[in-house]
Amino acid sequence: MLAVTSARIAVRVQARARLDELVAIREGVLLVRVTAPALDGRANRGLCRLLAKRLGVAPSSVTIIRGQHSRDKLVQVEGVDQATLDDALEP
Repeated sequence: MLAVTSARIAVRVQARARLDELVAIREGVLLVRVTAPALDGRANRGLCRLLAKRLGVAPSSVTIIRGQHSRDKLVQVEGVDQATLDDALEP
């Protein structure tokens, strides 16, 4: 039986930014800017695409498990361990 690895990270999202970018990690929270507006889940999809691209996983592997309607979110990424996630998302 295969063990599925996953990791979680707390994220704060700023929608309608100039660029899609990872800004910093402050007090254990990843600050992210996305160009998409916080309307109809567009900013959430933009966040998932940005994280997936940075981590080299499919966008479907990135799931917002808490905070879908908030700028503070808890994101889970399937297929990477916590150490890999922390290293890859260092701005």
